[in-house]
Parts: sequence; C-alpha cells; structure tokens
Amino acid sequence: MPQQQILRSRVVLAHRCAAIVETRWFAVTVFSLILANAALLGAETYSGIVAHHQHWLRLAEHVCLAAFTVEIVLRLAAHADRPGEFFKDPWNLFDLAVVLCAFLPVVRENTTVLRLLRLARVLRTARFLPQLRIVLVAVARSLPGTLSFLLVGALLLYVYAMVGWVFFGSHDPEHYGSIGRAVLTLFLLMTLDGIGDAVHAGLDISRWSLLYYGSYVLLASFVLVNVLIGVVITSLDEAREMDGTASSEPRPHPDRPERTALAHRIEEARRALDELERELTRLPPPPVEGNHRRIPTAQRRE
Repeated sequence: MPQQQILRSRVVLAHRCAAIVETRWFAVTVFSLILANAALLGAETYSGIVAHHQHWLRLAEHVCLAAFTVEIVLRLAAHADRPGEFFKDPWNLFDLAVVLCAFLPVVRENTTVLRLLRLARVLRTARFLPQLRIVLVAVARSLPGTLSFLLVGALLLYVYAMVGWVFFGSHDPEHYGSIGRAVLTLFLLMTLDGIGDAVHAGLDISRWSLLYYGSYVLLASFVLVNVLIGVVITSLDEAREMDGTASSEPRPHPDRPERTALAHRIEEARRALDELERELTRLPPPPVEGNHRRIPTAQRRE
C-alpha cells in the first residue's frame, strides 16, 4: 500500500508539472529569458555599460540562472513517474548540463568558461523553434558524410597542388612555389574568386593550364559541392522524419492515478487473449460433418 501511494503521488506530481511545462505561456517565457540572457551577454561587451551597471547586470544574471533552474526542475518533475524518459531526450540532457555546470565551483570562478557557458544557453532556442531544431539535428547527422567529403577534398587539393607545383612552381613562385602555397592558392580558387586572373596567368606559361584549371573547377567547385549539398539534404530529410516520429508519439499523462492501473489491467487482458489465441491455433481442427441430412428424433420414432 505505501508503495502504491508513492506511485500515485508521483503520477499526480508528473501530471501537474506537465500541465505547466506543456503550456504555451511557459515556452514563451523560457524563450524570452533565453533571449534576455543573450542580450545581457552582449551588453557586457561594452565597457561603459559594465562600469555603470555592473551590479544590475550581475543581478539579472542571477535571476536568469534561478529561472532556468526552476524550469529544469519542473521538467524533471514532469517525468516523475517515468524518470528514464527524461534522459532519453538529448535536449533535456543538454539543458541539464548547461544549468548544472553553472553551479560548479571551477566554472563559477573562471570568467571565460562562465561566459562560454552562458553563450551555450542561446542554443537552447532550438527547443522552442522546430525548424531550427531540425537543422541542428541535420547538421549533426551529416558530420560523418562531411568528414568523408573533407578527406576527398583534401586529397584532391593535394594532388592538384603537386601538379601545380611541378608545372608553375618555377614560373609563379608566389602562388605555386611550395606545396603549402599551392594548396592555399587552390583553396581560394575553390570559391571561383580570381579564377579568371589565374587562367590568364597560366595561359602565359602553358596552354595546358586551361585543362588544369578547367578540370579543377569542375571537380572542386561543382562535383564536390553538389556532393556536400546532397549529404546535407539527405540528413535534413532524416531529421524531419525523426522529428515527426517523435512528435507523433502521444505522451501518456493520465488524468487520474486510477487510469494507470486500468491501463495495466487492459494490457494484461490483451496478453491473456493473445495467449488463448495461440493455444487455440495449436488445437486440432474439429471433425467435418458429412453432407447427409440428419433425421429428426420425432420422425425416427414414427
């Protein structure tokens, strides 16, 4: 009985806190606090404002920290009946880490780390902006493909830099005098900035430079960039599907504690029916009666 009462109290607490957390005004308030925290962080870059309003700026920072602490406590309490689900959400873990780190003595004493931590709070706006959240998830999911793209791009740059050093190193040492300068030159040409001047300078050296620059622009500026765009778009579609699946799952917040017990009983009844159905399939089929017509008992007596 005491354990059941504790479970009911946790369910009631989770329901009441969820009723607050899931409201629109709560999300708008937290979003406004995040923007206010970002504005305070930007105001501290002006020495004149800090000199005249240092006390008020510090007080405002403490107010924001207290508000964020209350918010994360309410979110934790909203999962009092299911604590594991809170830690399954990466955004909840990020919010919890940002808030808890502000209370660590090492972080509070280091001004630079504290400012970076306050800057990380700005990223929490992604929780309240679904499109921004999808973009951030897409960027994270595209990192493996982006690393492969960077490896291929680095290999392409190195090969073309070596070829450029061989052909143009003695004639244009300013741009191709070493492998480092050649890589830097080709990296800048990847954006097509100054490609016209490079082609004209190369034609003065050899006509084969047209093939060199043409193939490089085709591979580096068109093929590789399109591959990167394809990787990002694929990750963006996957992030949209993940966000849609997560948002379509209903969150089971019961109106009364009795509904939880009733839901468990319904689940047990379904499992029992499934077990009976499996036993029924294992039984032999009933005998099939013939097509002859049965004579009623009254006619037989006659």
